Amino acid sequence: MGETALLMLGVGVFAGIAGAILGIGGGMIITPILTLGMGLNIKYAIGASIIAVIATSSGSTIAYLRDNVLNLRVAMFLEIATTIGAIAGALLTGVLDPKYLYLLFGCLLVFSSWNMYRKLRRGQEVLQRVEPDKIAAKLKLNGSYYDKVEMKDVDYQVENVPAGFSVMFGAGVASGLLGIGSGAFKVMAMDTFMKMPLKPSSSTSNLMMGVTAAASATVYFFNGSILPTIAVPMALGILIGAALGSRIMQILPSRWIRIVFIPVLLYIGGQMLFKGLGVHF
Repeated sequence: MGETALLMLGVGVFAGIAGAILGIGGGMIITPILTLGMGLNIKYAIGASIIAVIATSSGSTIAYLRDNVLNLRVAMFLEIATTIGAIAGALLTGVLDPKYLYLLFGCLLVFSSWNMYRKLRRGQEVLQRVEPDKIAAKLKLNGSYYDKVEMKDVDYQVENVPAGFSVMFGAGVASGLLGIGSGAFKVMAMDTFMKMPLKPSSSTSNLMMGVTAAASATVYFFNGSILPTIAVPMALGILIGAALGSRIMQILPSRWIRIVFIPVLLYIGGQMLFKGLGVHF
């Protein structure tokens, strides 16, 4: 029991650091470790991953809010689309063939990784348009943050608001219908479609994921999918890791975060494409 608790604590710290930096929650790290590495039933691994997402969000969002890195208005606006999409996805279960969603979002993630690579090559992180986006200006979605690497305030503009809203609605549908996390989709919507810098995109994604996961955690708790012996030490480790990760992310150059994030997007996108095509390994 003691060894398991220490192991979960260590796994949690690692998942918390990675999840806070990349804005993907930590669930995609926790699940394969628990199922492939420890032989845990997938049902309990998914329950643990939900706790992982909430813990990552809680541990990192406090620091991001204090340092004014995340964009609260964008988070609340896009959360509307995700929630509506999740409800629609749950209602469409058994009606819509999931393979089409796997193919669609697999292609979107691969495209997003290519777009991130182009940004990496150009070295362009902040979009500055002569004419600000009218919808973003009306909703007051444009923001600024202090970059601790460049040691200056960075003002940025948000554009393509309908496209970002649509992607988040689709991500909600996919989450409700396929039972998958949507951290990568949140970052994709903000970075690729809404042209936000990566650091505000990642930190805003962390806040949004906690809100989404908290809504479904009650269901997992009452159906017995959450094991306290696994979830409690892991959550403690994640809280520590997420607090560390939120500080590390702010002193990392955006270029390094993109270098790590591109293969993550390619991996998730490739998995979804293979599932959509019916290819199993």
